[in-house]
Amino acid sequence: MKAKRWSGAASTAAPLVAGALSALGQAPWGLWPVSVLALGWVLWLVTAALGTRAAFWRAWLAGAGAFGVALFWVVDPFLVEPEVHGWMAPFALALLAGGLALFWALPAAFAFWALRRRAARIWAFALALLAFEALRGVLFTGFPWAMSGHIWIGTPADQLAALGGALLLSALVLALASGLAVAAFRWRQGRRGRAGLVLAGAAVALAGAWGFGTWRLAQPLPAPRDQVVRLVQANVPQHLKWHPDYVEAFFVRHLDLSRTAPGDQPDLVIWPETAAPFFLDRPGDGLQMIADAARAPVLLGLQRRDRGADGAWLYFNSLAVLNAAGLPIAVYDKHHLVPFGEYIPLIGAYADGWGGLASRVLSGYAPGPGPVLLDLGAAGQALPLICYEAVFPRNLRGVGRADWIVQITNDAWFGSYAGPYQHFAQARLRAIETGLPLVRAANTGISALIDARGGIVGQLGLDQTGTVQDHVPGALPPTPYARWGDIWWWVVLGLAMVALAARAPAPRRRTAPKAIDAGVSKG
Repeated sequence: MKAKRWSGAASTAAPLVAGALSALGQAPWGLWPVSVLALGWVLWLVTAALGTRAAFWRAWLAGAGAFGVALFWVVDPFLVEPEVHGWMAPFALALLAGGLALFWALPAAFAFWALRRRAARIWAFALALLAFEALRGVLFTGFPWAMSGHIWIGTPADQLAALGGALLLSALVLALASGLAVAAFRWRQGRRGRAGLVLAGAAVALAGAWGFGTWRLAQPLPAPRDQVVRLVQANVPQHLKWHPDYVEAFFVRHLDLSRTAPGDQPDLVIWPETAAPFFLDRPGDGLQMIADAARAPVLLGLQRRDRGADGAWLYFNSLAVLNAAGLPIAVYDKHHLVPFGEYIPLIGAYADGWGGLASRVLSGYAPGPGPVLLDLGAAGQALPLICYEAVFPRNLRGVGRADWIVQITNDAWFGSYAGPYQHFAQARLRAIETGLPLVRAANTGISALIDARGGIVGQLGLDQTGTVQDHVPGALPPTPYARWGDIWWWVVLGLAMVALAARAPAPRRRTAPKAIDAGVSKG
């Protein structure tokens, strides 16, 4: 009995631990070898299950472990006012991790349904994981956070994203993990030659990715643009950001950081998301104060209001460009809003206990019309992104080729550990995918200028107050991924899943038992 209990506990704990370890390649840890080995262990454990139901639950446990570790920062918004909302934090993490774990469990069930042989199931499970990772990026507006391929960001292998985006990085991870799992299976079978061949293939794939990335990083970058930008990082704590006793002081801090000494004048000053404590349509003296301090055009995040068709106020999370006189010359409204973050159905009646931005969030922002290009004159055409929009490669498409990307964000909601680092890593990935430099102004960090291959030209770390000032890096020609996006992934993965489904064996028929001997009556 004890042995049976231990076996049951181990079958539960092992996938959970393996999944949790697989998250350690994500920022800020960056332990990509641990992730590859742990994903191999996940593939091994799931395909060793005795049936489809057991495989589903093992994969679900592994996914829950992975997303629970990678996304534990989602509790931080609830701890801004812990006495009011702290009780919701564990439920938010459990629901998010458990829901995303289905994107691991369903591929496992599919692999078991489609194939009988274990080695084939390992490869099929990995392929289905990749397909469901692609699906995760679009389903219910999408959440492509903590993708398996993100473990390569910051290594030479991340340059593969210029060819095939984040999904190509994920394909590399899953191919290596599958190779390890299949090699282990062949070794246990005594087929050590086959195991060696599989491991050799995995080593060649990794070396090829590393070699390509090293070669690409060694190529010369284009010269930076003539224009100099100053990124303002005021480091405003979220729990005080909208407090009536501090709002004015934080605004003055932004103004002070925008002032420059003679001879050190930037061509453009950039403030983070929701940096101004007033509506664009009701600025008072705010815009003129910004112009007087910066003495240059300013790009800043703030909220604005407009009347809807029914006469009711609509609220927008916006980015405005001010000329040197403080007049708005361009406005962009965030269009890719965060579900259950920037709009929550039927929540307006419960928003009274929140202040400032949070009240606007819970009441619900209206989405803008979509991506735009901002004409910044001599500074070129900039593609604006507000916070969460930088997570989605598709938000960078459909408006023509920009000269550079600008992201304004407020990551103070998500603490000082994993969340902001993961968000910053994905911004670097967008630069690699497009071949465009990315300029990022963040309230509490990380503010940075990122070159067209994802390299960091200058940055100000998390929870620091100050500025970053430098020339806008130059742009590369459009990458293959910038030209084609994920369309070919959808075609290839769709055909592959259909092909696997076609190989699924027909359901077994139940036949009547045969007569034991000729003397048994058939009547």
